[in-house]
Amino acid sequence: MGLFDRFRKKSAKSAEPKEKSEKAKKSAKDIATERGEPYVAILGMEVDPENLHQGSFELDWNSIFVTRLVRAGYMMKETDTDADLVDRWFQNVCRHVVMETWEQEEAMNPQRFVRSRDLGDGRREHS
Repeated sequence: MGLFDRFRKKSAKSAEPKEKSEKAKKSAKDIATERGEPYVAILGMEVDPENLHQGSFELDWNSIFVTRLVRAGYMMKETDTDADLVDRWFQNVCRHVVMETWEQEEAMNPQRFVRSRDLGDGRREHS
């Protein structure tokens, strides 16, 4: 192996990372779309510093995700935009998170009690 052979191998190796970096430039959205998979992601979130209860999310999605939302019944009107469908879906997800949290808190609430009433004849009613 001569001196120039070493340079050729190094230059061949250095060409590979360029190809990989071109592939790495594809976003997760592009990769999902190429695979025919739905894609949705949160790009950012803003919170009002004066009122921490107010905020917004910035979402990104592909057309495959929107198609699945249409099939799942999120389209209410023919004039609904993709953003309308994704917003309706996101509100639904948030609603489910709130309900699940509420149910867990209710289940762990130590103040719950059972009322018991004697019905006579050795029977009791519990509510």
